[in-house]
Amino acid sequence: MRLLPSYRTTTTFMLLVFVASWIKPLWPLEQALHSSLTLIGFVALWWYRRHYPLSERDYLLIALFIAAHCIAARWLYSNVPYERWMQSAMGISLNQVLGWQRNHFDRLVHLLYGFCLTPPIAAHVIRRYRQSCRCGFLVAITAIMVTSLWYEWFEWLIAITLSPGQAEAYNGQQGDMWDAHKDMLTATLGSLLWWLHYRRQRGKTGEEAPCTT
Repeated sequence: MRLLPSYRTTTTFMLLVFVASWIKPLWPLEQALHSSLTLIGFVALWWYRRHYPLSERDYLLIALFIAAHCIAARWLYSNVPYERWMQSAMGISLNQVLGWQRNHFDRLVHLLYGFCLTPPIAAHVIRRYRQSCRCGFLVAITAIMVTSLWYEWFEWLIAITLSPGQAEAYNGQQGDMWDAHKDMLTATLGSLLWWLHYRRQRGKTGEEAPCTT
């Protein structure tokens, strides 16, 4: 019995979320800036699948991250109305339950960045270079940390070209001077959630033997 959606189903889902996010955009310019990364992601994913194997699980994980990014881009991260959605669906205030004072959807996207991209990166290292699970995971988490840093630099470069109001809307710091540091940490924690999985794989195959993901 198939447990994972097919590549076609996953692709359709990803594209539908992207298209829906552009229905009557609230902040077209800022959303377009964020969505430029989504388009790069689409192209990179298409190119990768043409040249390298990618499991249905890893393809789905990447699609989930892109879909979350599309939702975040529509509301510029800081304005995603998840609080209203939760109250309508379940009658509870997530911010009140958890004691949050800010919109944390941006943290979720950074967490998903680490969680969703670690397995594809590790799988690439393990299969293409015939490395151990340990090596694949270490390369993956390093890649997540480095690219998270690059992204924060990219955000800063974009922000200094905008007006103060546009920069705040684009970066979504919400007055937190440590926002970039917390975003990078959150992505790293998302990657670390796979640690036990790769530790078990390492135990099954031996430290230096190539492993499955």
